[in-house]
Amino acid sequence: MSDAPTHTADLAGINHKIVADGESLPAVRLKDGSTVQTGTVATMLHNIGLYNAGERGEVERQLELAVPTLIKVGLFELFPPSEWLAGDNPGRRFVGLKARALLDGA
Repeated sequence: MSDAPTHTADLAGINHKIVADGESLPAVRLKDGSTVQTGTVATMLHNIGLYNAGERGEVERQLELAVPTLIKVGLFELFPPSEWLAGDNPGRRFVGLKARALLDGA
């Protein structure tokens, strides 16, 4: 797959929330020619913390938008969705459910 993951451009704005004012995160081109937004893993971890603190709505949307990029960079090969679903971390479980659904083609 050489296309950019879905919502790569949207992630630039979302991922900006983890950097200092005036800083920006670049999108990078992978060897297969696809482009991914840097900072997505760090922002996901930040958003899982917000989710676990009770935030929903926009945080859920942002987590869901990150999943295609996380798949593209291999995060769910290293830590499969089944591992995300285990345990009692609700934010991690939310991401695992979204990843499993996307990987299963749902």
